[in-house]
Amino acid sequence: MAINWYHYASPATFHPLAGRLAAAFAWLAAALTAAGLWIGFVVAPTDATQGEAYRIIFIHVPTAWMAMFIYLVMAFWSALALGFNTRLSAMMAQSLAPTGALMALLALWTGAFWGRPTWGTYWAWDARMTSTLILLFLYLGVIALRNAIDDPRRADKACAVLTLVGAVNVPIIYFSVRWWNTLHQGASVSLTSAPKMATIMLTGMLVMTFACWFWCIAVALWRVQAIILERERGAGWVAALPAVRET
Repeated sequence: MAINWYHYASPATFHPLAGRLAAAFAWLAAALTAAGLWIGFVVAPTDATQGEAYRIIFIHVPTAWMAMFIYLVMAFWSALALGFNTRLSAMMAQSLAPTGALMALLALWTGAFWGRPTWGTYWAWDARMTSTLILLFLYLGVIALRNAIDDPRRADKACAVLTLVGAVNVPIIYFSVRWWNTLHQGASVSLTSAPKMATIMLTGMLVMTFACWFWCIAVALWRVQAIILERERGAGWVAALPAVRET
């Protein structure tokens, strides 16, 4: 049976779907997190070079990947919002910004704890660290810009432009280890070559990546539900919702 995707482009029809999807993704995230942490901190062996300190990758790498990926998804929704003037696209971009900022912060924080025993310092103005810090500032800038503009439609356009301009930073983060001399090693996981880490370690990292991904989806969907209710509070369908009637 064909699905009419345009039907869900309306905030009124997407709101209940977002709630159902968020609950499913949250349960998946919880199950995968438990499995990933068990593999990473119990099953996976101690690394011959880095010792126990390497286990931070099971948190650091997934959050770093998500920080970059979420920004690209934000840019995608922002482009749709600018190109087609769709309200829901702008709301989706808005809902992702706080989660992306959290992922960037966690990536920087766990990277600092990984760097201390590995490189002898919590922070260095390494190309990848610096570009990831800029990514965090971009997320915070988008959030601050939206809060500074009272008109939601004007805020949507301004944030969309800033998001699209800032998207150039994502490939800089990814390719920084190739373009400059950095403390970071090259990619351990590639689609074009065999992985450079033990299978059980790779399994744990990928399970945690999917857990992080599903959690981000669930949180963004719950947040977009709140944004929809806030922006559409004058609409009849919002007033008819049981939770809204009670408040």
